[in-house]
Amino acid sequence: MVELDYKKLGKRIKECRLKKHFTQEKLAELVNAAASNISHIERATTQVSLPSLVKIANALDVTLDQLVCDSSIPVAEFYLEKDISQLLQSCSRSEKEMIKDIVAAAGKTLKEHRERT
Repeated sequence: MVELDYKKLGKRIKECRLKKHFTQEKLAELVNAAASNISHIERATTQVSLPSLVKIANALDVTLDQLVCDSSIPVAEFYLEKDISQLLQSCSRSEKEMIKDIVAAAGKTLKEHRERT
């Protein structure tokens, strides 16, 4: 049986919260919890219940997989690719070609950086 890593879970919740520019108080308000409870969850000093975790995921507009799965797990990668695909749907063909060129250049730069380190 695989145990849930509450430290990693708390870190992911905090990262998602900060990306949304939410304070702990704002997230707590959205999920009907105390700000101290959000703090305890993020620091892994308490184990979050499944109903609370669902509320947190909904408030942060992420999936449960994004919160509980390591980024190396294929399910999380699937959702990342799905998110990218949805973002591209509203782009014109020429915009998609520009985005492809940007991604290719960024990939090349990242590869060169990895090789230097």
